[in-house]
Amino acid sequence: MLPAPVYLLSDAHLGVAPAETERALVTLLRAMPGEAGALVINGDLFDFWFEWRHVMPRAGLRVMGELARLTDLGLPVLWIAGNHDCWGGEILTKDVGVVYHEGEWRGNLGGWDTVIEHGDGLREKEDAPYRRLRAVLRHPWAIRAYRWLHPDFATRLALRSSHTSRNMRPRDGGEGLRQVAHQRLHGEDAPQLLVFGHSHVASLERIGRGVFANPGAWLDAPRLLRITPEEVALARWDGKALVKEQALAQA
Repeated sequence: MLPAPVYLLSDAHLGVAPAETERALVTLLRAMPGEAGALVINGDLFDFWFEWRHVMPRAGLRVMGELARLTDLGLPVLWIAGNHDCWGGEILTKDVGVVYHEGEWRGNLGGWDTVIEHGDGLREKEDAPYRRLRAVLRHPWAIRAYRWLHPDFATRLALRSSHTSRNMRPRDGGEGLRQVAHQRLHGEDAPQLLVFGHSHVASLERIGRGVFANPGAWLDAPRLLRITPEEVALARWDGKALVKEQALAQA
């Protein structure tokens, strides 16, 4: 169980995001001790993340330091792998101290039975080619081979391809993932709360007996979800406090 209030954000894409995007995130993380019970990062915190044995990407260094400070203070941090930061390893888990999770996560999130997925590859037809490519990119042999590349060259190569990936994210206004949410929340063993990211489209709506939420992309605006036993709220960070924009109570 992740204790309330849970702060959940997604898709900051540090490394290509403007400097003010990272600064806003740093101020949020510095304000969390004493305010938040847990933090969830639902994928693509970085536009590219890869770990060599003795090297890590430079982008987002200040954010990584703040995450390490939070875990040192005992605040749980759950990181769901996205399609841009799916190669996490010991730097994240041992040095920074986050819980790094690939694929669907299900558990108690601030008092809600919750399923969290980043959202890449979930659309049945549209994402079929990507799912085949993903299987190759995440194969242990491909990861081992990539480590042989010099980090500077490997990073330039990855950022060039990730630019294409950002432009190829769902162009349907998030409707494809919304339909996936409808199927899941009307199916057997549906959770109380279903959270996606990836589409960069903020959403908070009641579907069936559950709630579907997407915080949108921190890259586009400093928004996040704040989850308590009483409600799920979509909020904006103004640099000093959270400003609630929408909320749904637990049924």
